[in-house]
Amino acid sequence: MTTTALRDRPSEAARAAADAADWLAESSPRQRGELLHAVADALDDAAAELIPLADTETALGEARLTGELARTTGQLRLFADVLADGTCLEVTLDAADPAATPPRPDLRRMLVPLGPVAVFAASNFPFAFSVAGGDTASALAAGCPVVLKAHSGHPKLSERTAAIVSAALTHAGAPAGTFSCLAGRGAGRDLVQHPDIRAVGFTGSFDGGRDLFDLTAAREDPIPFYGELGSINPVVVTRRAVAERGPAIAEGLVGSYTLGVGQFCTKPGIVLIPDGAGFEDLVAAALPSAAGGRMLTERIARGFHDGVRDLVVTGTAELLAGSASRVDMTTWRAEPILLAADVADLVQDPDPLLRENFGPACVLVRYRDDDELAAAIDVLPGSLTTAVHAERADIGELAGVVSELRKRSGRLVWNDWPTGVAVTWSQHHGGPWPATTAPHTSVGATAIRRWFRPVCYQDYPDELLPPALRANNPLGLPRRVEGRFVAKSTSDD
Repeated sequence: MTTTALRDRPSEAARAAADAADWLAESSPRQRGELLHAVADALDDAAAELIPLADTETALGEARLTGELARTTGQLRLFADVLADGTCLEVTLDAADPAATPPRPDLRRMLVPLGPVAVFAASNFPFAFSVAGGDTASALAAGCPVVLKAHSGHPKLSERTAAIVSAALTHAGAPAGTFSCLAGRGAGRDLVQHPDIRAVGFTGSFDGGRDLFDLTAAREDPIPFYGELGSINPVVVTRRAVAERGPAIAEGLVGSYTLGVGQFCTKPGIVLIPDGAGFEDLVAAALPSAAGGRMLTERIARGFHDGVRDLVVTGTAELLAGSASRVDMTTWRAEPILLAADVADLVQDPDPLLRENFGPACVLVRYRDDDELAAAIDVLPGSLTTAVHAERADIGELAGVVSELRKRSGRLVWNDWPTGVAVTWSQHHGGPWPATTAPHTSVGATAIRRWFRPVCYQDYPDELLPPALRANNPLGLPRRVEGRFVAKSTSDD
């Protein structure tokens, strides 16, 4: 089932996913791992076709897209490894104990898939957060059929990728409905309200995500909505750091906030800097080395243009470098922009400065002392990341700062920049509202947890238990038995 076949027909896609749900849920971790490997291999084999097609629609460049496709197939294989490891199912067994007070029954618990899920592709990563991206990979790994809502920014790539994924799954033995792809804004709204859809994964704008979030909450049977909605990713720079490494930090900041024309969800959008240390001049001096580029869509280009213009026209921020009108709405090309404000401006009216400007713009906010730094941090919203650039001599003074930043982010970065998200077992890509609607990660091994729910069987006969919970452990899964972790055991003993 390709994008064309199901365009604007979410009911058909959801019903097909529901028909496939039992098969996928009852498949073994090994079987699901084989499906993921099949998709990864098919995408790698199609790289020569997919990468130029992606570049035509996104202008992200073949070098960037080559790396992103490799990341995408790497994600699929990572989740196959997660399944092979088996701990993601959290199989836990407690034998009956009539002598306990109160008497304890036989209890066996594991995580099971939620059922069909809807996934919304993002514009800025046409492979890694799109049709076969992390949400799709983790949901299929969990045993959930996926109905994918393609992004309008790369429709031809989405359709071709969906066809490759569907064919690979079919060839590997998955039933029809395991994966399908839709297009159209109305299709997305209808999809999240369909009774067969049991959860939603979303990466995109705050307004669009909040609208869908509200729809899922208003259902007669509300379902989980795992949305990534926007993040300003604040950075703290200390006075000692500027004195010791100012030019290098400035160059790193420029490289980070202009990377991909500033269209990374982890772009540092606001940087708290020491007043009078000369850091603004260092960043402005480094800015000419950064190139602009075409933005992904007309809507993104318009939003960036209007957001920056409003900050400057209203006097909310001063323009240090670039121009408030440096967005060509004919070509969607944007040039880097550097803005500045004082902590007093931020504290007095936080919302304008804390609104995400998705594009190559950054706001430097000057603080004079520790009290002003604390006041600035106090008004920061939740973000995917926070970063600190400091020296060893600063460590004793930063415990309170780090504690406050931890309340506001899911990943804390030390002397580095948040752009770029390694796909590993330990990675976390999520944060407090409004960065995400739930604290779970969408990148890394534990992204699979979003698509599970726990089920406990009490005193059930062995023959009716799922294989993962049976006495002889036919799947050879690691299990926690009587509170003790047993790796790859074949019995309860």
